[in-house]
Amino acid sequence: MSDIRRHLEDIVNTMNDGLMVVGPDGSILLANDALCRMTGYQREELLSRSCTIFHCDSCEGVRREGGALWCNLFTLGTIHHRRCAMVRKDGGYVHVLKNAAVLKGDKGDIIAAVETLTDISELDRKEQQIVRLSRLLDSEKGFRGIIGTSPAIQKVFDITEKAAQSDAPVIIYGESGTGKELIARAIHDLGPHREGPYIQVNCAALNESLLESELFGHVKGAFTGATSHREGRFEAANGGDIFLDEIGDVPLSIQVKLLRVLENKTVERVGDHRPIRVDVRIITATNRDLPKMVREGTFREDFFFRINVIPIHLPPLRERIEDLPLLVDFFLEHQRRKGKNVHGVHPQAMAALMAYRWPGNVRELKSTLEYACVVTDDGLIRPEHLPPHVLQPHEVLCAPNSALNNIIALKTSSAARAPHPDRRQELIEALRRAGGNQTEAARILGVSRVTVWNRMKRYQIDLHKVIAE
Repeated sequence: MSDIRRHLEDIVNTMNDGLMVVGPDGSILLANDALCRMTGYQREELLSRSCTIFHCDSCEGVRREGGALWCNLFTLGTIHHRRCAMVRKDGGYVHVLKNAAVLKGDKGDIIAAVETLTDISELDRKEQQIVRLSRLLDSEKGFRGIIGTSPAIQKVFDITEKAAQSDAPVIIYGESGTGKELIARAIHDLGPHREGPYIQVNCAALNESLLESELFGHVKGAFTGATSHREGRFEAANGGDIFLDEIGDVPLSIQVKLLRVLENKTVERVGDHRPIRVDVRIITATNRDLPKMVREGTFREDFFFRINVIPIHLPPLRERIEDLPLLVDFFLEHQRRKGKNVHGVHPQAMAALMAYRWPGNVRELKSTLEYACVVTDDGLIRPEHLPPHVLQPHEVLCAPNSALNNIIALKTSSAARAPHPDRRQELIEALRRAGGNQTEAARILGVSRVTVWNRMKRYQIDLHKVIAE
């Protein structure tokens, strides 16, 4: 046994997992080679230093609950399979799976704690990749009702998922028609309050007195017409989330009261001074330039800083124009489900749609396609079926980039090759030309591979029969 103890250091240095022994005061007593490789520190830089050098997020969590002891581990005795992030010497993060246990002496006294750390950074990267791939595979339905696979919208999806896990206020910036309401709803549906109520208020639709009553409620006799007590929207949202749309239109006097809600978690009904405690996460949205309004004195700076904790910026459609074909497919499919006989878009019409600036964003695109579906005669949307303003030169993108040109060319060439407007026959011919390769068929048609798969399922196309014929 004594021989083994002499070689203990060699033994622990053969481990692939990081190993660390920590004293009750938090000082590092032992660190193996794997831990040094994982964190970027030399062994001499770690020994006798506090293990807080790693800023482990899970350790900080247990320290807050640890009472008089340095770490709650010394109370719990063990930690099993806890995922956490540690800060490397270079400032980067390493994601690890932690197991830990206390070591006791002969008399039962605690002498140290031992931790093993498994690097799962690659696993985290693969999990994130799986999430992104699943979004692509679900592109027909999109992310919580938002359609798109462009890098700009994928970034929004990532931030939305992370923001949903927090209780901090979220503010969504975006032009009219970009989908701010959908993002707000997604935050609620993915967040910790998903089982609670979700209350939405359009702050621009009400004048100052009505908005105050709507948000905070009122007591009987508070003002003319207040014939009974009324619960406000904040009370109704207790235990859930409240979405305040068009927050930039809220009067300064209401901003003061909203600031009080954020700071004290209480509301007062109009005509009453008794505080009512509410547990509500606030989500706001605006299409206005709030920092500019702060500089002009039309928006309170202190209120701005309280709601601008987690900002999400929704890109306008013109900045993610590569998503437009997916959106067109989605809206036309919706029209078909409503009984409209529409099967496609002429390449010249698609080129016009791709070149237009879309000041009304996705909402305007949806309205445009609804109009086109009504006026088309044979189910194929041509340029003359689009609203006149969509074809006006002053609304066209000044310099379409190469990606935009490629998409337009792809749509034009694939549609021009289609000998028949019937979508089922078009798909069959594309599959034959591609030799049954669905990815190649998707390229020929200018759609996603999942769209090809969905259409095969919708039209009951047997791939083996198609190839055999």
